[in-house]
Amino acid sequence: MSLLAMGLGLHFILELCALAAMVFAGFRLGDSLWVRLLLGIALPVAAAAVWGIFRVPNDPGAATVAIPGPLRLLLEWTVFALAIGMLYLAGQPAWAMLFLAAVVIDYAIMHERVLRLLRVR
Repeated sequence: MSLLAMGLGLHFILELCALAAMVFAGFRLGDSLWVRLLLGIALPVAAAAVWGIFRVPNDPGAATVAIPGPLRLLLEWTVFALAIGMLYLAGQPAWAMLFLAAVVIDYAIMHERVLRLLRVR
């Protein structure tokens, strides 16, 4: 298995973990049922939709809405940062730091993809 394939697999797993972290933390952060539903369901669904819709063409596959590479990286980093911040605020700092470390390792493995995205306008 190539390093790129491992990186893509890890990236996909981290995407799912980010959504799961938002669900977990969202239901712990809200004071009322409506806030918990908003944070625990609507926010992860919106994040998944944005992640899937706004893409760089052929990264891998077709883009529903094509965006520049730097904007795609910003979107990814925002989703990951949101998940990490929500875990921390939900009283799970160790999980937040572990997730942050996994994201940093993933982007280190995928450094060629990051450089390519930075060049795609």
